[in-house]
Amino acid sequence: MQKSLAENESSLSPRTVLVTGAAGGIGRATVHLFATSGWRVIGVDRAPFDEPFPQDGFFIQSDISIGQNLEWIFNQVHDHTGYLNALVNNAAVQIAKPIIQTSVEEWDAVMASNLRSVFLSAKLAYPLFKASNGGAIVNVSSVHAVATSANIAAYAASKGGLLALTRAMAIEFAPENIRVNAILPGAVDTPMLRAGLNRDHVQGNDIQTRLDNLARKTVNGRIGTPAEIAHAIYFLADDSQSSFMTGQAMIVDGGATARLSTE
Repeated sequence: MQKSLAENESSLSPRTVLVTGAAGGIGRATVHLFATSGWRVIGVDRAPFDEPFPQDGFFIQSDISIGQNLEWIFNQVHDHTGYLNALVNNAAVQIAKPIIQTSVEEWDAVMASNLRSVFLSAKLAYPLFKASNGGAIVNVSSVHAVATSANIAAYAASKGGLLALTRAMAIEFAPENIRVNAILPGAVDTPMLRAGLNRDHVQGNDIQTRLDNLARKTVNGRIGTPAEIAHAIYFLADDSQSSFMTGQAMIVDGGATARLSTE
């Protein structure tokens, strides 16, 4: 019999979350939102955080595409806290090239960062979730998992695979009261988005013009902010808000995928 929400809640305090890709746009906003909401935050990124990390938490600079690094990271978490309440798999890399110009090494690098790392992180986080009587995993996928464009095949494939992995993890981890959901951000103003505008899929002679033209393609008529995605991630991670959700894909894209491309 599945436990009730009250029975699932851990007596361990404070609630602790691990966020990968913590130094990026969405990751940084997620770190700050969880911290201001009273969580202890553990951040991981291969880039430095470059500002004071929230109190009571800690930052680990490491590349999660390397399996041995992940083992070391989760050993650090075990030594410092012994448990986790949430895991946000946000780290990702993007290769913006035509398929025929993408090397095997580039393809493998995308899969290692965006997909294999989530598989390994889930395995390594599993005993930490059991120590807190369950929790939530939020996998940051992308609208490219359901509707994509030219010259971004490796990224789209990794994010599509992440949706399938999310569903599989939700089924297998449910007996341990571990919920697993995915969030699919659309166009969000991050360094990755701005770098990706060099694919020339949006018209404009400069970045700002391309951003403005991209914004016009959404139903809302604007690009999202990292803070908006962070709030959606928090919703999926917080048992008091999304306790009956698992195995789901939540699209947060300003309505971009609601509109026909032929319109």
